[in-house]
Amino acid sequence: MIIPKTYENRPGTGRFVLADGMTVAVDSPELRAVAEGFANELRIDTGLRLHVTADPAPSAALRVRLSDHGLDDLPRSRGDRADGSVSADERHGLQVDEDGVTVWGPCPEAVYRGLTSLRQLAAITLTEGAAHIPTVSIRDVPDYSWRGLTLDVARTFHDVDTVKRVIDMLALYKFNVLHLHLTDDQGWRFDVPGWPQLLTVGAAGAAEDRPGGYYTRADIAELVEYAADRFVTVVPEVDMPGHSAAAIRSYPELGPAPENHSGAVYLDPTADRTWLFVEDVVAVLADQFKTSAFIHIGGDEAFGMPAEAHIAFLESAAAIVREQGKAVIGWQEMARTNVSARETVQYWMSLTEVDAMLGSQRLEELIPPEFVDVVRENLERGRTDLHRALALGANIIASPTSRYYLDRPFADAALDPSHEQARSRLGMAAYTPTSIEDGVNWDIEDELPGVDLDTQLVGFEAAAWCETVTGREDLELLLLPRLAGVGERSWRARTRTDWPDYRQRLAAHSSVWNARGWNWFTASSVPWIDAPNNS
Repeated sequence: MIIPKTYENRPGTGRFVLADGMTVAVDSPELRAVAEGFANELRIDTGLRLHVTADPAPSAALRVRLSDHGLDDLPRSRGDRADGSVSADERHGLQVDEDGVTVWGPCPEAVYRGLTSLRQLAAITLTEGAAHIPTVSIRDVPDYSWRGLTLDVARTFHDVDTVKRVIDMLALYKFNVLHLHLTDDQGWRFDVPGWPQLLTVGAAGAAEDRPGGYYTRADIAELVEYAADRFVTVVPEVDMPGHSAAAIRSYPELGPAPENHSGAVYLDPTADRTWLFVEDVVAVLADQFKTSAFIHIGGDEAFGMPAEAHIAFLESAAAIVREQGKAVIGWQEMARTNVSARETVQYWMSLTEVDAMLGSQRLEELIPPEFVDVVRENLERGRTDLHRALALGANIIASPTSRYYLDRPFADAALDPSHEQARSRLGMAAYTPTSIEDGVNWDIEDELPGVDLDTQLVGFEAAAWCETVTGREDLELLLLPRLAGVGERSWRARTRTDWPDYRQRLAAHSSVWNARGWNWFTASSVPWIDAPNNS
């Protein structure tokens, strides 16, 4: 019943009953905070209250230990980590016997992952005030080190509490990256000293006349710490030179002079103040997002900007990021620059989706006529971006639209009538509707042609873009249950997910989501345990 599927799972024949008031014993001071966090999350999930103690008494119901015993033969995760750690190790073990539970791993993060599996088992087996957990022996490790979600807070501003709820979802399904898309045409979401109009003008609105907003320095510190407590790294993105209308509304001198362009909106590399602006912005991100080894500079869809100017801009912006001691990530258009070997490119233009769009009239139907040609040109160039990035030796974060973009219409009907009504408006019309099965039933090699899965693939990121999202309820409806599937495919990327097995595991998780008060899409393709109109 665990999601994502574990590396090794040997079931027993008995049960352990986890009841209110039992004790969690830790064998190291380093694990105290992890165990207390687990106890708090379990209380929210189940109502059960556990006591954490440093007394390693063998009589404790739950024993939590720092150890790599029996884990040496597990494979190591591939790829880089968002926090830049080279020593992190997520291998862990979970042993459930009839008389108690032991969770162990070589570091606190590894133990946290094992306790997360235990949380799921306890919540799913809760009956009459106690969890009846099947006996089992588990050893587990993720295939890849980067497992993330891009969250768009520019087109729809999501407050701190909403972002925390998303972090909770990520932690439950063993993600370790939250990539915040902080700026776009519709809004600017953080303070840059010396540039006050970014807040009074750039942050004032959002897409479709939704209310705007921004994160204060204290807000960002709170989110970064909240995520770090759950072993999630928050990676910031400022999208440039395109997708910069909010910045240019705030400071028109950052954009090209009207006589020098045809309605295109991008940061002008020849403008006097542009590079001072970029330096100030990058310095703020480097200072406030301390747990991230990376800054994402966007780089996508700089429509109307001459190709040479676009390339030169990205190379200069990347140099500024490096001067701040951070590594660079850019969307796949970064591959059109002379990107350095081992730098990171986030691949998003799924070739199957690109071919489908270019081979139909969908662009003409969905995009204003004046933008069709530039969008078509960008898609055409996108066909070769991945190949070029690989040839240059870049690292790849995989976010193919066909599998990892969550702002898609649902193909499944919904059991809840209100969800069925929301289905008609949620998701970008440019994308073909996809089912819950589509999100997990696919092969990694098909979506990443030519990528060396051992040396060039860093990991995976889903993306929750918010053009059609009006608020928290819409956001959560797009995320669940799809986010669980992304967690499954990112953790167990090298093994194809069996849909009949997965849908049975997924069905049990509705009880966890309900306990949390999360809004989730009641897809009729899954036999939910706790959903309206379930038969």
